[in-house]
Amino acid sequence: MIKVLLVDDHEMVRMGLSAYLSTEEDIEVVGEASNGKEGVALALQLQPDVILMDLVMEVMDGIEATKQITSQLPAVKVIVLTSFVDDEKVYPVIEAGAFSYLLKTTRAPEIAQAIRAAFEGESVVESQVTNKMMQRMRTQQKKLLHEELTPRELDVLKLIGIGKTNQEIADELYIGIKTVKTHVSNILAKLNVDDRTQIAIYAHRHGLVN
Repeated sequence: MIKVLLVDDHEMVRMGLSAYLSTEEDIEVVGEASNGKEGVALALQLQPDVILMDLVMEVMDGIEATKQITSQLPAVKVIVLTSFVDDEKVYPVIEAGAFSYLLKTTRAPEIAQAIRAAFEGESVVESQVTNKMMQRMRTQQKKLLHEELTPRELDVLKLIGIGKTNQEIADELYIGIKTVKTHVSNILAKLNVDDRTQIAIYAHRHGLVN
């Protein structure tokens, strides 16, 4: 039997879900919570297998509740069930540890199937959310490595690109030699290169020096 906890601030939503899921032979609704804080407390008390989690709730929202639950009960699978697919909801709750992401327009049999899938370790993610995640990944992949550098590291990179030594860089930027060496180490790591020559080549290849 799959133990399920419902966390949603709308009583009618909880009643509807509970009524349908109670007809499923392999699913048992073990508790209901009207906000994230109650959800965390009941999760710790009842140790459900799967939690259906709303996102927008008073007292504590679903993002914070998911974060707290997954950190304390890593075996519990949190399925987000919400009306929202905007970026400020999707990415934070996934980063918080949500296992699956469904919209409230999802048909009840599909929700039941998502619960079974989560119990078996398989994620189910709404197609609109999948598209957003893929789009974000493509955007991140297009980001140039030097865009991850701090402004000071970029200054150091440019000076290496024109052949300056560590001491000359320190003198020009009015910083200590140890600080320069730290910046150089960070640049090597962020650009994924092995030596100063490759840093200089990178700087010229990307038009960072004249």
